[in-house]
Amino acid sequence: MTLEPRLLEALSAVQDPELRRPITELGMVESAILSEGTARVTVLLTIAGCPMRSTIENDVAAALSAVPGVGRVEVALGVMSPEQRAALRESLKSRSVPFSDPASLTRVIAIASGKGGVGKSSLTANLACAMAADGLRVGLIDADVHGFSIPGLLGIPGAKPTRVDEMILPPVAHGVKVISIGMFIDDNKPVIWRGPMLHRALEQFLTDVHFGDLDVLLLDLPPGTGDIAISVSQLLPGSELVVVTTPQAAAAQVAERAGSIAVQTGQKVVGVIENMSAMVLPDGSLLEIFGSGGGAELAQRLSLVLDTEVPLLGQVALDPLLRVGGDTGVPLVLSHPDSPAAAQIIEMARGLTHRPRGLAGLKLGVTPR
Repeated sequence: MTLEPRLLEALSAVQDPELRRPITELGMVESAILSEGTARVTVLLTIAGCPMRSTIENDVAAALSAVPGVGRVEVALGVMSPEQRAALRESLKSRSVPFSDPASLTRVIAIASGKGGVGKSSLTANLACAMAADGLRVGLIDADVHGFSIPGLLGIPGAKPTRVDEMILPPVAHGVKVISIGMFIDDNKPVIWRGPMLHRALEQFLTDVHFGDLDVLLLDLPPGTGDIAISVSQLLPGSELVVVTTPQAAAAQVAERAGSIAVQTGQKVVGVIENMSAMVLPDGSLLEIFGSGGGAELAQRLSLVLDTEVPLLGQVALDPLLRVGGDTGVPLVLSHPDSPAAAQIIEMARGLTHRPRGLAGLKLGVTPR
């Protein structure tokens, strides 16, 4: 094995598209030789059918072409041996839930609602993309096993995760690492599972899927207070809840139950989002299709029930472009970031990720002398 230092330094800037780690750290560079102006490099793929092989090959060629003295680049692609894959897998993950570790710096936020049809999934997808656009490392779990919709909302309805033995590498959409049961189902078949299987599916998403180091992990929960909501509180005891409602009083009353679950689970409700607020008409007037005040009412009720302040994070205007973004797979915060609804979502995303956090329970890696 020959590794030219100058080439190796350039290759350290090339990341595996799925693992989001430099290929030099992952042991993927087998050789890198510079001879008479020609850089010859051999890169080992994790699996023979790696779907990102072309991306890796192009990125390697681009990185080496920028090295002074390199006039030509030859990239050869090989495949890791079972022993090399095992070493890689061992270095990347464990069977425990990494986000449940008290020392984890990843913010885990579950987006909940009392009933379906309030736009919870669309908001989750847009919040995730807004956070990623801000430069954060974001993961998204579509925990609504029976009503999964996140792959379509992010424009990857046919995406399949890459398997490295028992480890699963999630697809990336708009800078967000995404996993959904829909990626394992063919032909839009229904998922007919009960409690134990739902719990196991969520557990596998958290243990077998390699998200890497994340700043934020979002979970799109199914509506209500069923099995998945309980499993999230057990598997991710430090997770926080955001409750979504519409302005309608009846919707706010149902959404109160989704937030009140925190009394039993010990989770923290960090806020309420009112979706489908007043629509702004061309003449500048407002049309309150679903009424008004539901979000503020829900925040007030939850504050009383939980005996702590639960703020109204924002009111997202009813905007047809939000629906169009979901249908086309390009969330509103990316396609029309200057629209009133997108601006509100971006502001809420920043508010959720820029909240101060305490250091209680965290390992700081220092030893007193």
